[in-house]
Parts: sequence; C-alpha cells; structure tokens
Amino acid sequence: MLVSLSLPSLLILFFVMLIASALSGLLFLHPRVPLGFVRIHIGLTALPPLISLVALANSSVNGNVGPWHLDSLAWLMAFFVLAIGLIIQRFSVRYLMGDRYYRKYFALFTFTTGFASIAWLSGDLRLMVIFWGATLAGLTLLIRLNSGWKVAVEAAKVSGRLFILSWFSLLLAMIWLFQVTGQWQLSLALTNESLAQLGAWEKTGINLLIVLAVIIPAAQWPFQRWLIESIVAPTPVSAIMHAGLVNAGGIMLTRFSPLFNGDIASIILLIFASISVLIGAGISLVQVDYKRQLVGSTIGQMGFMLIQCALGAHIAAILHLILHGLFKATLFLQAGSAVRRFEVSPRVNERSSYLWVVAGRVLGLVIGLAFWLMAPGEGYRLISALILGWSLSVSWTQLVAFGEGRIGRITGLSLLGGTALIYFIIHNLFYEWLHAAVSRSTQPPMPVVIIVVCLLLVGSAIGTWVARNRSSVSFAVLYLWLVRLGEAKPKSVESHPNYLKQY
Repeated sequence: MLVSLSLPSLLILFFVMLIASALSGLLFLHPRVPLGFVRIHIGLTALPPLISLVALANSSVNGNVGPWHLDSLAWLMAFFVLAIGLIIQRFSVRYLMGDRYYRKYFALFTFTTGFASIAWLSGDLRLMVIFWGATLAGLTLLIRLNSGWKVAVEAAKVSGRLFILSWFSLLLAMIWLFQVTGQWQLSLALTNESLAQLGAWEKTGINLLIVLAVIIPAAQWPFQRWLIESIVAPTPVSAIMHAGLVNAGGIMLTRFSPLFNGDIASIILLIFASISVLIGAGISLVQVDYKRQLVGSTIGQMGFMLIQCALGAHIAAILHLILHGLFKATLFLQAGSAVRRFEVSPRVNERSSYLWVVAGRVLGLVIGLAFWLMAPGEGYRLISALILGWSLSVSWTQLVAFGEGRIGRITGLSLLGGTALIYFIIHNLFYEWLHAAVSRSTQPPMPVVIIVVCLLLVGSAIGTWVARNRSSVSFAVLYLWLVRLGEAKPKSVESHPNYLKQY
C-alpha cells in the first residue's frame, strides 16, 4: 500500500509521476497526437497530487532526503498547487477547446505547476531559487500565451520585468545568507548557530531582499501593476495564479520565519501590506469589470496574508492562502456566468431589523474583545480580534438581522454557526499538520501594530465618509483615483479589436 512506503520511496514515486505528466504535456504538443489525448494527460496529472496527499496523511514520513526538505508544509503546498492545477486543467478541456494555443496551454500549465511544487519541496536554497524562477517564467509565458495579440505581449513584458526584479532579489538574499552561514541547506542555514553569525545589518539586509522578492508576486503596492495587466490572460490562467503563485509570499515568509525578528524589514512589510489592503479593497469597490474586481480583492487579501506573516501568525497565513486560493480560483472559473440579477427585495420590519443589527454589533464587540483579552500582548490577536468582531457583525446583519421572518433568522443563525464550526475544525486540522513544521518569528513592537490598526481603521472611516457624501469633490477625486489605479496602461488595452475592423 502507498501509506506503508518510506519517505525516499514516496519521493521517487512523486517525481516519477511528475515526470510522466510533464512528458505527456510535451507529447500533446505534437500536431499528430489527437486532441482526445488531453483526457489521458489529465489522468496522469492526477497522480502527483495523490502521492503528495498520501505523504501528507502519513505524518511519520517527514524529514530530509538529499536536497529535499519534506515536512508537512512542503507536502501540503505540493498537494495544493498540483490539485488546483488538476482541477483547472480539467475545466480547460472544454473551456479552451478551439483555441489556437490549446496544446501549448496544457504543456505550459503542467510545467508551471510542477516547478512550483518542486520549489516548495526544495531544501536546498539553490534549488528553491532555480525552480521558483522557472515558475515565474512559466507564468509569464502563460500570460503571453496568445503571442499574436499585442496586448497580451505587453502584459507579459510588464509582468516579466517585475518578476525578474523579484527573482534577483531572492537570489541575492540566498547568496548573502550562504556567504555568512556557509550553508546552502535550508534547515542548516536557519539554525540558531548559523543565524548567530549574522550581524544586525546583515539580517536586516537579507530580510529586506526577501520582502521585496515576496511583495512583487503578491501584487502589493506599488507593484500591483502586473496583476492588473494580466487580466488579458485566459481566465484559467488567472485562476491558477492563486495556487501557490500570487500567494507564494506566505509560503516563502513561513520558510524563512527564523530570520525575522520584528526588525525594520517586518515593520516595512507590515506598512506596505496595510496600504495594499486599503488600495485593493478600494479597487474592487469601484471597478465594474468582474475580473478587475477579483484582482482588487486579491491585492487586499494578499496584503492581509502578509500582515499575518509580519505578525508571526504563519499557520494562519498558510490557512488563509489555501482557502483564499480555492475561493478565488472558483470565482475566476465562474467569471463567465457572473451576470448579476437585480431583484426587488421584500420589505422587512425596519424597527425589528434595527434591533437585530444592534444586537449583532454588540455580539461582535464582545467576542472580538474576549478574543483579544485571551492574549493581549500579541499584536496578531489585536488585528484578529478587530477582523473577527467586524466579520461577525457584518455576517449577523446579512444572515440574521435582514432575514425574512423567524424562519429566515433561524436559517441565518444555522449558517453562521455551521460556518464557524467548519472553520474551527479546519483550523485545528491545519494546526495539527503544521505546528511542528512552522517556526514562530518575533513580532514587531506593539506600538507599530497599533499604528497599523489605526491606519486600517482611519482608511476605512475615510472611505465610508466619502462614500456617504457622493456629491462631494472628495468622493469624485477618490473614486477617479481608484478607477485609474485599477486600470491597465493604454498599451495593454486594445481600443479597437481586430475582429471589429470590418465595422
């Protein structure tokens, strides 16, 4: 049985299956291979995530095998990337049928997800850099899949330039870390003895390079341009970006968490991520294009994930990136059926609803405060308490306060309670998997966390005030600025598509 296999055997079997899927992708490029072969290819791509799931389920097969660091986090990310890739490739069989680059798409897609999974299994810093660079190159080629379309080529140029900057930043950080510690092996380079050789300025410099390497793929301000430009890529490509590519920052910062000790690099990451949360939320609110709304949401969500990492809550960040990746990939795949239906909402008892809204806000305040007081010295607790209380208040309002009668409110309470229970179960499962594989880094000083909380609250308050005064000049300025921020450059927009030239 697979479960009884040793760690080296599972690793060999994983790579054999991964190579088989890559070869099938290359074979599919040949024009004489029938298009029906794609279903065989999909079947082969299902095998690597199956092997990684077996390894993840068997917690006793964790350790180092040569240059590979095979803990629960590595197997979890390999499974996540390859499983999402499998689902999206299966979706694309009919979605992209008839596309000129149909064969090329599946080959590139398979190689990109394969490189990403290998990058997170790598325990050697050199292998991690090489395979992460290959992943970014594959993503760039997927964006310019339709190489005959100037808009796609321009978008790929913008993305490629920023990806090169990100990759070189990571490369320099790894070389610098090796020069000081003398270790290329991840587990040896991050031991207390190795880190003790780093001076304060050296550690800060390496951390700043890692932060730069992280915030670019995560499309954080001021590097969000590439994700906005990439909307021209096929929708399945936008979906796969959320499977360990856009959200790779959470994985990378978790791997290098022993390096971060609440220094200036953590504070800079916290500030940039907080600004990105506000900008991303604003872009998603003002855009009318569905994919641009999703892009704005991704910028904000990745900002919050990086805030979690900066505050040392790495398990929460991993949980966030996986659930967000599943959620956002689903939204992209259903983008073609996202036409909104406008229906007249039934009248509700305003007085009764108002009392239920007040009850929800009080409940959110109490639970958020109780959650924070359980560990008031932790910065992540403060931000989590704020988000927990606010989320509960909003969910209560939508599901309970505005429910249609007693049955509607009971249904809303059931959904709210069921969702909380499911999240609790998932959180405990992830904690059981990852608590031994994830190191907790030192948090930034509490005054910095309070400043970030104030920044988020003030930004939200300003946005709410401006939205309520839509006739004001401030609203017009903010609205147009966010619209412009969320739009692609003129070179990346085809003002008169070729198929309209006859008109």
